[in-house]
Amino acid sequence: MIPASTPEQAGFRKEVCALLCEDAVRAEIAQAWRMPDGQESGLLDVHRRLGELGWLAINWPKRYGGADATIVEKAILTEEMIRHGVPDNVHLLGIDIVGMAVHLFGTQEQKERFLPGLARGQTTANVLFSEPDVGSDLASLTTRAEPDGDGWRLYGRKIYNMKAQHSDFALCAARTSTGPVNFFGITLFLVPLRSLGVVIEPVWNLSEERFDLVTLDGIRVGPEDVLGDVDDGWQVLGKVLPLERTGLDHSAKAERTLAALREHAPPGSEQRLAQLETRVRAARLLAWRCVANLHDGRPDEVHSATAKWYTSETAKEVSLAAVELLGPRALLDARDPEAIAGGVFDAALREAPGLTLAQGSSEIMLYFVATSKLGLPS
Repeated sequence: MIPASTPEQAGFRKEVCALLCEDAVRAEIAQAWRMPDGQESGLLDVHRRLGELGWLAINWPKRYGGADATIVEKAILTEEMIRHGVPDNVHLLGIDIVGMAVHLFGTQEQKERFLPGLARGQTTANVLFSEPDVGSDLASLTTRAEPDGDGWRLYGRKIYNMKAQHSDFALCAARTSTGPVNFFGITLFLVPLRSLGVVIEPVWNLSEERFDLVTLDGIRVGPEDVLGDVDDGWQVLGKVLPLERTGLDHSAKAERTLAALREHAPPGSEQRLAQLETRVRAARLLAWRCVANLHDGRPDEVHSATAKWYTSETAKEVSLAAVELLGPRALLDARDPEAIAGGVFDAALREAPGLTLAQGSSEIMLYFVATSKLGLPS
């Protein structure tokens, strides 16, 4: 299921690992995890270095800051960044979701406006989808885009948005018309976040990185800010969301936690470690099957949903097992000098619930597989 690496791809993995193991990079990563409470990292110098090399969005064309490589090289980069502990959400949101959406569905002007900055690690972006009363059921969103000349003004509230406080712009779903079919009438907008009419407030949570509540109070967007066709944003979402659901980021997080657990597990843990190893390997295989599908030009939504469910649940299981095996000391965070493995277990445990919710909750993924593949009644 894992595509056979070419010598060039194997060499690329070694180059990425060498960069991420440099002393200066290791120090920056460690410092990012030790920031005071209430603070968190945005773009790091390592992101910019990767961008200068054309690696941050390596599968994009060179004209947009990439290297004309394939999704396999991009998967290698993502996997190694997470394995080496690089805070990844600013990269995943800006490159893998928003950037990929612009790359696939944006106009030439939009690509030239947004992609080079993202690829160079100079700007970042996030998504504005979920709302206070609308989670996985995006068809029920209520944020509205009211006509204003040749453009629109956006009104609504978006919640559980990571990194909005660091982002330059966002991909926002809003309703431009209503009708008997909720899926129709949704439009995607590329919204500047550092503008009048946008209020960003923290929503504190258990993980290392906060969520945000973003209020859109009449910010104006023009026709040049529409991604795809007006009223047809659901079709774009339907093609973009499976691309982020390979589960590769979750399987890499599970690998990182398990690797640290192997080093610190007490005697007598061998059977439990073997069980976890089996799950983590299966999770990686499922994730790479999705990467292979994308590489071959045949994305499979059922495979993506299966991988997203299994990899996120596996990452959660490994984090829970670490605390069970190691006891209370596993709950010390990276700021505590007594923390085990630099606080890896504490951070993984606090992030774990969100992994099973973001990118589509486990329940929604199982429902999709059951109704789409197994033919069970909805």
